[in-house]
Amino acid sequence: MSELKNSLFIITGAGSGIGQALTLKAIAEGANVIAADINEQGLDETIAQTDGKAEKYILDVANHAAIISFAADIIKKHPNEKIILVNNAGVGLASGNFTETPLDDFEWLMNINLYGVVRMTKAFLPHLLKQNKGHIVNVSSIYGLAGMPTNSAYSTAKFGVKGFTDVLKAELLRTNVKVSSVHPGGIKTNIARNSRISSTQDIQLAKKTMAKFEKVALKMPASKAAEIIIDGIKKDKSRILIGSDAKALDFIVRLFPNSYHKIIAKVFKL
Repeated sequence: MSELKNSLFIITGAGSGIGQALTLKAIAEGANVIAADINEQGLDETIAQTDGKAEKYILDVANHAAIISFAADIIKKHPNEKIILVNNAGVGLASGNFTETPLDDFEWLMNINLYGVVRMTKAFLPHLLKQNKGHIVNVSSIYGLAGMPTNSAYSTAKFGVKGFTDVLKAELLRTNVKVSSVHPGGIKTNIARNSRISSTQDIQLAKKTMAKFEKVALKMPASKAAEIIIDGIKKDKSRILIGSDAKALDFIVRLFPNSYHKIIAKVFKL
């Protein structure tokens, strides 16, 4: 069981949802927390809930130069602390089928949800290896276990996060740097309602669809998801499934690897 007290959590997307809940939970565990997000208002709300115990950083994970500067600053201020890097920042996209999805929107999402994870890891991993300690936690999704219709960009990014994390697990196996991929199912966050709506979509219809999805599918409180992630980090779990929906879908994909897409198509009435 890993000890989290006095470790340094670096959490992206800390201004809301799972990132905010993880910030609060990590502090409750006695850890120090760097809370990073591009959304300053949300980040201020998170910091306020910690009574100022978390350290605030405005950070755009799509900006490589900003990440390099951020990492250098953190490492200089905290040269000896065990780092637990939680790559959680992500965005949603309402774009319809792949044929309707503008490439600009596809690339925008990939730049944040996948390359943000890659950039953050690239910036911090050399330090973790030098210390020969730490933990990289990459938040994928239930959509990184199975490809979901009308979510081509999001699924592609989250499958990429899973694949990238699996590579790290193999490459770092003989070190003391731990690696975990996280696959949340339906968590009560604002990612659906805050999704970008592509120009190919009817805005009002897209908002109505997202509101219905949020009501029907997003069930688990972010605080519960954070508890499961923290427990997984403590136990050095290489893969953390969150929710009965994630576990069920994982089972279906493993049981029917060549035909699960037909089951999903039927559910989506395609």
